[in-house]
Amino acid sequence: MSFQALVHQPDTSPTLSLRGTLVKVLSTAADAAGASTFEFTAQPGWDTGSHLHSSIQEQFYVIDGQMELRAGDEIIVGRPGTFVAVPSGVPHAFANRSEAAARMLLVCTPPGHERYFAELATLLTRDGAPDPEEVAALRARYDTTQVSALSV
Repeated sequence: MSFQALVHQPDTSPTLSLRGTLVKVLSTAADAAGASTFEFTAQPGWDTGSHLHSSIQEQFYVIDGQMELRAGDEIIVGRPGTFVAVPSGVPHAFANRSEAAARMLLVCTPPGHERYFAELATLLTRDGAPDPEEVAALRARYDTTQVSALSV
């Protein structure tokens, strides 16, 4: 079996836009890297709302700025260097409640969550509020159960 290193130089990774919040795709299921890895640049006001996954585990690492990270009943105000690991089945969320953009690394295992973000980015290119039924169907396809409202 042959292995190759996966390398992304700065500004070479594919990037998705979720209404101004940028999702840089660093590794995917196709890369066979064991995880999907993303760098989020979350704009002020970004909030995923509480949600959970039955099989996906997520790890969050704040790089710059301040992110609110929710894991179960705990709310963590994440500053650079804050790390939070959320096992599957635990309601969680991340939000930027500050007045400046914040950057965070997100690692999802098993890999494949890049497909969810790509479809969400396409859905969010339309004007107006997203269709709740369309968002619910998207989430159902990608192991995401929304617990509270999504703000986009």
